Amino acid sequence: MTTITPLNTMPNTAARSSAQTILRRFRRHRAAMSGFVVLLLVMVLAFSAIGFGPFPGWWKQDYKVPMPLFHAGAPTLSVWPPSLGEHPFGQDNIGRDYFALTMKGAQQSLIIAFLVGIVGTAIGTVIGAVAGYFRGWTEAVLMRLTDVMITIPLVAVAAVIAVSTGGVGGVWGLGAFLGLVTWTGLARIVRGEFLSLREKEFVDAARSVGASSARIIFRHILPNTIGVIIVSATLAISSAILLESALSFLGFGVRSPDTSLGQLINNYRSAMTVRPWLFWWPGLFIIAIALAVNFIGDGLRDAFDPRQDRAKA
Repeated sequence: MTTITPLNTMPNTAARSSAQTILRRFRRHRAAMSGFVVLLLVMVLAFSAIGFGPFPGWWKQDYKVPMPLFHAGAPTLSVWPPSLGEHPFGQDNIGRDYFALTMKGAQQSLIIAFLVGIVGTAIGTVIGAVAGYFRGWTEAVLMRLTDVMITIPLVAVAAVIAVSTGGVGGVWGLGAFLGLVTWTGLARIVRGEFLSLREKEFVDAARSVGASSARIIFRHILPNTIGVIIVSATLAISSAILLESALSFLGFGVRSPDTSLGQLINNYRSAMTVRPWLFWWPGLFIIAIALAVNFIGDGLRDAFDPRQDRAKA
């Protein structure tokens, strides 16, 4: 007797969930995966080397303790034979280990960048969603507020805040402040998405069954804009790294005893010609983090793009 296998039991390799498809596209994006690996390595190195909070690190030197200059304060890092030495990034002017200082600065800069991304994304998403869905006077008020925020020079506002607060709040305060003033671009993007999606059939169907406006916004429309929001959030994190570095370089960002990559460049910019490693190492970490996050953002943008070809497994 011949057994016939029903067609509907054959494995359907083309049937993938949306999340699986997005993940597959992202993993195929070489630049994005390279950026992800670099960012992950930087984060692991920064937070594990000197520890974070109650968790100790594996690096033996303390970034707060000055020591006698070893090898005239020059870096002891050796590529071949591989060796970190006593002070792989050298020492600063008073003998503090510059590797530990750079790791501390990277920690603070990463905290600020991700805090800006979270706060700015949350505010921009809510304002853009409300403006795009309700239209009318609500949209007019929120978009005029957005226009006003765009016209305010960010550096000038940061300078005023820094002088008036005297640096109160430290890294967390600076990150929260930057998040409160950098949401405008995302708000405009989300508003445009909502203006388009609010006219779709699935929104009309939700209204017809009595769904509330809040439910329609957060359960029906917002999930369809998640791709745009995630991509914008990654780009905001990259911009925040550069913005924090610029503000700290100008003296309006992180203040002593806290430190950041931008503050390290500001503190040792005069040593560029005589002890250039004090300028190079923080600069290299800023470039590495910013490029890595930008590459991740490019990969996410392509992964969420429905026009990308869906290759069969």
